[in-house]
Amino acid sequence: MPWFERPLLAVVHRAYARAMRFAEEARALQPPPAPAAPCQLYLHVPFCEVLCPFCSFHRVRHHAPKTRRYFDALRREIVLYHEAGFRFRDLYVGGGTPTVDADELLETLALVRGLSPLHTISIETNPNHLQPAALARWRDAGVTRLSVGVQSFDDGLLERMARRTKYGGGAQIAERLAGARGIFPTLNVDMIFNLPGQTLPMLEHDLDRLLELDVDQVSFYPLMTARSARSKMERSMGVADARLRHPMYERILERLLPRYRAASAWCFSRSAGAFDEYIIDQDDYVGAGSGAFSYVGGTMYSTTFSLEHYCRRVEGGASGITQQRLLGERERMRYDFLMRLFGGELRHADIRRRWGRAFYLRLAPELAAMRAIGATRHDADAIRLTRLGMYCWVLLMAEFFNAVNDVRGQMREHIQAELDAWNEEACLAAEAGVGTPRT
Repeated sequence: MPWFERPLLAVVHRAYARAMRFAEEARALQPPPAPAAPCQLYLHVPFCEVLCPFCSFHRVRHHAPKTRRYFDALRREIVLYHEAGFRFRDLYVGGGTPTVDADELLETLALVRGLSPLHTISIETNPNHLQPAALARWRDAGVTRLSVGVQSFDDGLLERMARRTKYGGGAQIAERLAGARGIFPTLNVDMIFNLPGQTLPMLEHDLDRLLELDVDQVSFYPLMTARSARSKMERSMGVADARLRHPMYERILERLLPRYRAASAWCFSRSAGAFDEYIIDQDDYVGAGSGAFSYVGGTMYSTTFSLEHYCRRVEGGASGITQQRLLGERERMRYDFLMRLFGGELRHADIRRRWGRAFYLRLAPELAAMRAIGATRHDADAIRLTRLGMYCWVLLMAEFFNAVNDVRGQMREHIQAELDAWNEEACLAAEAGVGTPRT
């Protein structure tokens, strides 16, 4: 473990926790003012067939009738943004498992494509949905990037994650991925390293599988779990060994970089144009759906985490936004610094266009600290990450998303009775054979 890791994480956790305090209740029931340029649209689909113990995202068990009502509300909110002047360049659909109801998903994709000329469409799925007929439908709907949540090929880890029964063992997952190659411009595989119980030999096995499959893109995330979900994860999976995080990341770089380029500190692509879900080259993005976040014009917005409240708001002609927070200038500079460098470089021309010399003055302590520990180098045209800086940025981004996950956990605590009732009803429906996912 690098000497700076513990103090760095302690400092940034406090900073990110402060930045994610949504203290202001949104009074306006309509979307924020639209930016002049098209931006990215993120759609959150919170439905899953299995609730993984490590996952801190806003998700509930799939329940067919309620899922259809939710998708209808989601499409209404998309139209609301369009009528407010928003235009979209890229679409990312995450969750949950967006493909849990293929018909509803395809109708939603068709709506967005009809409203904005999209450059890219990325959707998330799970290995059990990699069926030839479903893959063909998503391809024909314009999907350019299919992101498959694999996490690991190790059967023991999959068992502890409660994923093996539903999504298959490592060999079966690899077979399904091989069948999906070549159908989309980008086939991405989502993996996790530093899982509880994961050893370096297990990681090597995962890397062997990935290199044999030769997929277009691999996203290798460190384990990120909200404090509210950590005790449940540790009861079912055990405790992760933080000392293995750095050697595991180094091994990932050693094995993947000869064949892939680093599109970001944790995303590795064979193609220079491959689309990654993280916002590293756009100023604004919109999140629609329950539990989604937006960043528009220097303000962060959060939609309600109550699915019932979300549907009722949108059905009544309002957006799902219930909270907002205006970031100060220094906070926005830090956000730019974090996100742009996550992609490998922050160009001086972009800094001057957006912030002028004030950027270098106001962020002087951060710039100096990162340079001193060897995380960045300052070239004539840009600030760039070093190899050590890539690991440093993995830590920073993981801590940023841990702060987001903590917000998710707090929001979900307020509606826990609703979520428990929803999940119980969904389980009873599944036992009765009602609401089988349509893929």
